[in-house]
Amino acid sequence: MKYELTLLGTGTSIGIPVPGCECRICRSFDHRNRRNRTSALLRAGGQAVLIDTAPEFRLQALSAGLSGLDAVFWTHGHADHLHGLDDLRALTWKRPLKGYASSETIEEIRTRFDYLWKETQRGGGKAKVILNTVEPGETVNVGPLEMIPIPVRHGDLRVFGWRCGPIAYVTDASEIPEESYPLLEGLSILVVGALRFKAHPTHFSVERALEEIKKIRPKRAYLTHISHEVSHRQLMKATPRNVWPARDGLRLRTSEVSD
Repeated sequence: MKYELTLLGTGTSIGIPVPGCECRICRSFDHRNRRNRTSALLRAGGQAVLIDTAPEFRLQALSAGLSGLDAVFWTHGHADHLHGLDDLRALTWKRPLKGYASSETIEEIRTRFDYLWKETQRGGGKAKVILNTVEPGETVNVGPLEMIPIPVRHGDLRVFGWRCGPIAYVTDASEIPEESYPLLEGLSILVVGALRFKAHPTHFSVERALEEIKKIRPKRAYLTHISHEVSHRQLMKATPRNVWPARDGLRLRTSEVSD
């Protein structure tokens, strides 16, 4: 089976350029330093699966030529990963879309987007999403695809990365519990968050991300969830041969078959 992962957004919670910021990276003419909030689109086995609904999801969907989805998965309930959810309505007019997340994230969605499940006046339309709770150890089947939640720590929060076949996507993490490493074995592609060079209490720094990549040993790795404190060019110089900084719109492909 061929897998294609498109990184729709690769920036941190406020994106790049940052409003009102005059730093050299926010003023950069290098298009690789322009970053939307993080989300990703996985295509494989005739399925299209979205990971996170970033606030720029409408623009990301247009850029990717997205015309339909088969499921959406969330890593956690922070605004930069969730608040584009309402823009799913254009993709759910014909049929509802199943959404999957941890119990904590499902509760966040129901609280912040409660109007989606209320009786309201006709007109305008609403995203039709059927929410499903996923617990660690469960596997979600989307057609021939198996989506596996990867429990990680985002500061004090339990959040999920997601694995499908030979690809894993882990954005907001500051620690990977020992019991999650077996779920990350044998990867062809690992996408992992690397906020900046300086240490941070709730995110991997570049150094910590590279340590995790060395431990997990994927064939290729890409750094995402990047802040305006580090440029694409700086990351290119700081990463080893099998690691690259991601950029918005990057398409990662593998034809390796998952067991």
